[in-house]
Parts: sequence; C-alpha cells; structure tokens
Amino acid sequence: MSERTDVNDPNRPNELHDIRVMVVDDHPMWRDAVARDLAAAGFDVVATAGDGPEAVRRAHAVTPDVLVLDLNLPGMPGVQVCKELVGANPALRVLVLSASGEHADVLEAVKSGATGYLMKSAGAQELIDAVRRTAAGDPVFTPGLAGLVLGEYRRLATDPLPATSDEPKAPQLTDRETEVLRLVAKGLSYKQIAERLVISHRTVQNHVQNTLGKLQLHNRVELVRYAIERGLDDA
Repeated sequence: MSERTDVNDPNRPNELHDIRVMVVDDHPMWRDAVARDLAAAGFDVVATAGDGPEAVRRAHAVTPDVLVLDLNLPGMPGVQVCKELVGANPALRVLVLSASGEHADVLEAVKSGATGYLMKSAGAQELIDAVRRTAAGDPVFTPGLAGLVLGEYRRLATDPLPATSDEPKAPQLTDRETEVLRLVAKGLSYKQIAERLVISHRTVQNHVQNTLGKLQLHNRVELVRYAIERGLDDA
C-alpha cells in the first residue's frame, strides 16, 4: 500500500466520507496500512479486527457499509465471517482482500456473499477504487477472476434452486426490471448498465433491489443465478 492517492481523482475524500469501512486482517502492520490508506482517501474507517470472532462482534456493533476482509483469519475463517455477517445484514458489501489467487478460494468467497475479490498485490489507488465501487454494489475482481466467477454462475445454473412449500408463483417483473436483470446476468457492472440504458446509477440500484424483493432473493449471486437459469444471459 505504498502508492499515494491522486489528489485529482474524482473520488476524493469529501466524496467518500459517508462510506463506512471496516478492515479485517490478522497482520497488524498490513491491517493498519490498509486502514490508514482508506482513511487518508476519505473513507470513514469505523473499526478494524484481527480475528474472525472479533470481526463478527465489531461488525455487528459498528454496522459498516463495506467490510474489507482477509480470508485467512484465526478463530474463524474469513468465508464464515462473510457468511454470518451478510446473512444478518444483506445490505453489507464485502470486498475480500487476499494473498490467495486460488480459484477455489475466490469461488468460496463469492458463494459466501462477497461482492468482490482483490489480490493483496493491488496498489493503494486500485484498492481505494475497489472499495468505492464495492460500496456502490458493483462486483469488483482482480483482472482475470471476473470470468471465472461468471463461469461458475453458469455452472451453478444447471442445478435448480430448491423449491420451498411457500414459494410464490412466478413474480411479475416490469420490462425495465427484466432488462436490467438481463444485463446483470451478462456480468455488467451497475455503472455499465446505467450507461447502456441511459439511466442513473441509483436507478439501476433501485431496479435491482426491487427485483431482489420480488424474487425473494438475498444478493447479486442469487440474482445472477436466477437470471442464467432462465437464459437471460443469452437474450
């Protein structure tokens, strides 16, 4: 984390101050450096933690918008921390920051509810941008990993979601919600969808939230799986 923040960057501190961030890593020097870089960029770093149980306790107490999370934690694995916290608060965004680029680790993190996955080899400005985009709900991945995740979505789509006895009949989506869902399934970020449909980023987020509610889904992973199962990624 040695790069300096570009003072001409459009996402300067005053634009990031309302984003509450918590950093979890078991290496104190690394954890402090990440927290310091994010605070210097303007994020509101509300807490740090050095192990899994501590991360869960503090996250419940401070309710961050974005959790920057290492996977290799004492006491409780990072994927379990992610699963517990996202399960309790689906609005939480989790950006995994890990030294591991193993495909199994990436996929396990995403399945546990992580919004993105960044390697620790990333520079400070790349991390700052990733946290900002994660807060906005965009999937953020180290180059080369996004295709892996989309491919896993497609594989999972061959296994139908389990039906429940109280599952509602096919919910009705508006034409615009269906259009947004189709672009989500193709792997586009919210910003790219907004540009494609000539609507605001917030409008895209609202459509996605409305769709999640109608379909009784909890996060983007389930939403993409739902869309691919119905062939919307090929539409």
